[in-house]
Amino acid sequence: MILGFNRGEDYIEVLCGTTNKVYGDYVGRLKINNNGEYFITCECCPGCPLVNVTPEAFEKHALKEGTGRWKSNIWVHCEDEDRVPLWKTPLTKYYTHQANVANWKDTAMRKRNFHRDEFLHCTSCRKERRFRLKSRPDIKNYHEALNNKSWTCSLWPYHKITCDDDEERPSLRASRGCSRSSTCQGCSTCYCEGCIKCRFEDCNCQECRDFMLYAEP
Repeated sequence: MILGFNRGEDYIEVLCGTTNKVYGDYVGRLKINNNGEYFITCECCPGCPLVNVTPEAFEKHALKEGTGRWKSNIWVHCEDEDRVPLWKTPLTKYYTHQANVANWKDTAMRKRNFHRDEFLHCTSCRKERRFRLKSRPDIKNYHEALNNKSWTCSLWPYHKITCDDDEERPSLRASRGCSRSSTCQGCSTCYCEGCIKCRFEDCNCQECRDFMLYAEP
């Protein structure tokens, strides 16, 4: 049903494009291999150097940089409808985050999903230590500490502490940084069940593996 469909030995390929409101359509060919990797070769003009790039790079080439909405911005032509966004087609079912790290890595660093502060018990003294999840590296520090069954105060990433240092007062621990309420214990604003900012392609925990292999793009 998709125009320009071609099946190779280990890939499928279709005609695709994205529209710039000023300069018009940028057309290309989307190739999806057996691993679920997405590549686009641009054909906007003869000799265009953009070959086998990510959907996000194709967006940038069409001067749509920073949108991060390639599933909506990149379209294909179907037999009964023109310019159908990728998210409306069966093509997205082949996409996995694990196979397309290059496509979302920059987006993950820019993404503004809010993550509340979390606390972790030291396995030695049982005191709670705060982790501020403001950036992806901060979240990675907490994620690794959470998966470390022998985590202790000396491994706290912010500055050097020991088990002898006092933990935060209960009145301070009640605040976890939620923008909706200072004493929120978890709401749709500050609690995240998993996104590309807090799941990691090089982590072998079940949550990260499932997200990278099965979460929608």
